[in-house]
Amino acid sequence: MRLTSIDIGTNTLLMLVADIDSSGRLTVIHDEHVIARLGKGVDANKVILPETFTRALGFLQEYKRISESCESEMIIARGTSALRDSKNQDEFIAFIKHKLGFTISVLSGDEEAELTYLGAVSDFLEDDRGGSFSVLDIGGGSTELINGRNLEVSSKYSIDIGSVRLTERFLKTSPPSSLGVSGALSLIRSQVSQFGSVSSTARLIGVAGTLTTLASIDLDLPAFDRQKVHGHQLTYDAIQAILNRLRIKTLQELQSIPQILPERADILLAGILILLESMKQLNANEIMVSDRGLRFGILLKEFLKTKS
Repeated sequence: MRLTSIDIGTNTLLMLVADIDSSGRLTVIHDEHVIARLGKGVDANKVILPETFTRALGFLQEYKRISESCESEMIIARGTSALRDSKNQDEFIAFIKHKLGFTISVLSGDEEAELTYLGAVSDFLEDDRGGSFSVLDIGGGSTELINGRNLEVSSKYSIDIGSVRLTERFLKTSPPSSLGVSGALSLIRSQVSQFGSVSSTARLIGVAGTLTTLASIDLDLPAFDRQKVHGHQLTYDAIQAILNRLRIKTLQELQSIPQILPERADILLAGILILLESMKQLNANEIMVSDRGLRFGILLKEFLKTKS
């Protein structure tokens, strides 16, 4: 069957159109993302701004058009942190339903964690049969750590810090002030202390834009290349070295770096700080980058429902 998933995140809107065979193997037909900043202002005001309604609608209209052109059977749309936290989520969902005809369901933190884990590990099971995984997902509004074995989740943690939320609170200038960085680090450390211990044999996998951007920088890619980014190992020292280079740059200088999307430049430092403090908490010296995540998990969950 051919299905479409749409991941409506705090910072990005991601769409995946894929075929799923009888064994659950995914073949990507179309994979796309845009930085829509649905969560702009949500941390401070707890509402999705009126201009965000219009901006998101334009992107979702295009996603629906692409899905229809790919002859997908169904669109499955899921919202995450920004929609969870906004007081006017029902208004936004009704607006999209009226305009485009599909319904957005808002995931709980636990549901988001489980689906992200499912998507992230799905491409590595044949390499680690019987092995364990820990998946770190740094989003715009929240960060999740999910532990499990094969496709079964054993524990999960969701904390209310993400790259957009942290930037809006502390990293308001570029380069950021020492006071801002200190405040961000203090909050991050208090939050990641909630992460429990992970198995010493677990493979640590990182998903989302902070990780894929860091992989592109580490590999010095002239343009984003999913095949090279997916599965790339990042060391703690390499990430720290990248942070040291980037934290002294202006926003314009960050935007001029080929591996950094201009729309992501202002929130990248926050994501890197969350990543480094998470790795410290987990005593991890390296993390493997996955280009998969929630949008893949949404489709795999739908497949598993048909098998039950």
